[in-house]
Amino acid sequence: MFVSDFRKEFYEVVQSQRVLLFVASDVDALCACKILQALFQCDHVPYTLVPVSGWQELETAFLEHKEQFHYFILINCGANVDLLDILQPDEDTIFFVCDTHRPVNVVNVYNDTQIKLLIKQDDDLEVPAYDDLFRDEEEDEEHSGNESDEGSEPSEKRTRLEEEIVERTMKRRQRREWEARRRDILFDYEQYEYHGTSSAMLMFDLAWMMSKDLSDMLWWAIVGLTDQWVQDKITQMKYVTDVGVLQRHVSRHSHRHQDEEHALSVDCMRISFEYDLRLALYQHWSLHDSLCNTCYTAARFKLWSLHGQKRLQEFLADVGMKDMRIQTFSIHFGFKHKFLASDVVFATMALMESPEKDGSGTDNFIQALDSLSRSNLDKLYHGLELAKQQLRATQQTIASCLCTNLIISQGPFLYCSLMEVSSLQAPVPTMPASGPLTICPPLQGTPDVMLFSKPASLSLLSRHLLKSFVCWTKNRRCKLLPLVMAAPLSVEQGTVTMVGIPPETDSSDKKNFFGRAFEKAAESTNSRTMHNHFDLSVIELKAEDRSKFLDALVSLLS
Repeated sequence: MFVSDFRKEFYEVVQSQRVLLFVASDVDALCACKILQALFQCDHVPYTLVPVSGWQELETAFLEHKEQFHYFILINCGANVDLLDILQPDEDTIFFVCDTHRPVNVVNVYNDTQIKLLIKQDDDLEVPAYDDLFRDEEEDEEHSGNESDEGSEPSEKRTRLEEEIVERTMKRRQRREWEARRRDILFDYEQYEYHGTSSAMLMFDLAWMMSKDLSDMLWWAIVGLTDQWVQDKITQMKYVTDVGVLQRHVSRHSHRHQDEEHALSVDCMRISFEYDLRLALYQHWSLHDSLCNTCYTAARFKLWSLHGQKRLQEFLADVGMKDMRIQTFSIHFGFKHKFLASDVVFATMALMESPEKDGSGTDNFIQALDSLSRSNLDKLYHGLELAKQQLRATQQTIASCLCTNLIISQGPFLYCSLMEVSSLQAPVPTMPASGPLTICPPLQGTPDVMLFSKPASLSLLSRHLLKSFVCWTKNRRCKLLPLVMAAPLSVEQGTVTMVGIPPETDSSDKKNFFGRAFEKAAESTNSRTMHNHFDLSVIELKAEDRSKFLDALVSLLS
């Protein structure tokens, strides 16, 4: 059920309860969590926080805590599956679900008792009508037990029986037609996966409605929206629209604090709206490094080639950057520290998916969550260094894939495997972090390949690779194809992570059909897959089953 009044139907309900927060491992979820934590601390609401990176962790954590809690809050997980079917909760358990994943599961939408959806209904949800999906079983049983009157004549009994047979036959036919229509409606509704309004923005709206919106909360909402833009989860139109909403809040906060004494103190925090360069981490990097490791510029200059390197040098000489500006926000901490919202997104994501061996998933989550607080700038700067390594590895891998022609057309989609990249024996030309074009050693044995086994990192690499391929290829048909990419997950278990990316076009609505396609391909081939990620377009697959899985996917999408 959709919650219409977040304050009355959600916050005032949990305010007097002890609640458990399940938070997904993405930057927008972390920002929404920070806002909710600040509200809870303000109102002394007791809560327990549990990070979850997939369905297995969510199920395990729920089983562990279901006896101690009756109210559960799920951030960026749970909306796009039948939650009651997966978790099998007691009847008095209540779930509040704030999730950007679309489409929303229809059972969650029409459950009025246990599922409360904290979702902006202004989004284009297009949920099918209840009568098209659910049918009363009593309707089917009606008239089924009717018997002829005992006192009737034989001819009347015969006529009555014939009428009942005709009626039952019609009802069965109507039932089959309704079921066929229901399958078509559900297929059309569930075919594409996409994302709605940022969860951090929704939590900030809640704080604003209660007049408890602090500048820190506004900044977290900005970072949450920017995470959606950086990871290409929303359209440019949606991004610009939501930026406009946040810009009005920034102006309101600026006027609120402009006469206060702390506005000029060393500890002040100031948020600004600005048009800035579309370059990754350029305020914390050299301009050359930022240009070389930003997907937008690396793809257009074709920096994996000598000619592209020459074009970059000419560009730097001319310094023409008119097409590289984007609406964004920045924040100043005191007089020294300035960050763009995208800087914080890259840093937080790098901390959360850090390949460092001494950190578990929960440790990485806590590090990333702490880096969003202004009192932990050292962790944020550490995240920026990790992000630089990740961006360098991303562009190095893209260069390897393009220079060795590892992107193959499978017919209805493009395919690239990082297993082939990691097993290259000969060095390939690639673009270094700085300086002239050099020879890159093979990636086997380096941490780069394992870095991309994490879902967000692999998805970002895949999107950047597809953008670069579209700029590089002269094949017009290939420019319109989606991409499937595989990366090694566990050598010991012989598993790979596979992700599907929609086509790279200017008119793209960011809807992804690979989630359902992966499920059907796995079912038809009995491939050993695990659909453990909250994004349905990311799966884990046994390496031995990769060939038959891809063959089924080609057949399904052809």
